[in-house]
Amino acid sequence: MDEARARDVLAAAGVLPGPAADARLLALGENAVFAAGDLVVKVGRDAELLGRARRELDVAFWLADAGVPAVRAAVSEPVLAEGFPVTVWHRLPDAVRPATPRDLAELLRLVHSLAVPSFGLPPRDLLSGVERWLRLAGDAVDPADAAFLRERRDGFASAAAALTPHLPPGPIHGDALPRNVHIGPDGPVLVDLETVSADLREHDLVVMALSRDRYGLPVSDYDSFTEAYGWDVREWAGCSVLRGARETASCAWVAQHAPSNPEARAEFRRRVASLRDGDERVRWYPF
Repeated sequence: MDEARARDVLAAAGVLPGPAADARLLALGENAVFAAGDLVVKVGRDAELLGRARRELDVAFWLADAGVPAVRAAVSEPVLAEGFPVTVWHRLPDAVRPATPRDLAELLRLVHSLAVPSFGLPPRDLLSGVERWLRLAGDAVDPADAAFLRERRDGFASAAAALTPHLPPGPIHGDALPRNVHIGPDGPVLVDLETVSADLREHDLVVMALSRDRYGLPVSDYDSFTEAYGWDVREWAGCSVLRGARETASCAWVAQHAPSNPEARAEFRRRVASLRDGDERVRWYPF
């Protein structure tokens, strides 16, 4: 789904007070995210995402009841427009500064202190999207690369299932990066709740370890994260397994953009090559 198609779906949903053409595109990832007035609207780029959209709204209301600073839903159910899920959110005030790893760590401590909600949460299956992303990539990626990622997926799924955690399992954010924290006038707010799960808390911490090793996060920033959280996941024997699973998923995630974006194709090839070579020093670039 490109921006034009997403706007068509947005218009069909009828959730905005004005024309969909006037909405501002904020992001085009797993969802197309638009802003209009006091609202933000997320259009799922695949019809299979309806269940996840519904759960994300449940999570938003649960976190509100728990007092966790997080983005607030404006409607309680997703709208299905032309087969695609559409959710509506209250727009946050403009950011007063960029989020830091320390801000993220403090919010994770709040989420990690919660018990699983009454409606339940699924496990954090990092690898569940690999097949969908490769399908969306189609022939824009080498079939041999797709087969390689499927093999890695299966291997890391088995290895992750056998891990013994250091922390007690429970609710996690699932995509714990500073970009998913918004710093408004009242402080840090957690956003992008679609991957909130009940699983190993280590999932949330491995994300920042990978950011340090692959994406150029300064060591001092990583140290501020572990200091604020109170533990460094790299001390855990299972860290390399969850890291490998996340690298596999992150590589496949880029593939879905390959058909329409040459930069995505180049980044996908860079990532696959580094995984094939087993070279953990190769820098990856956010996409």
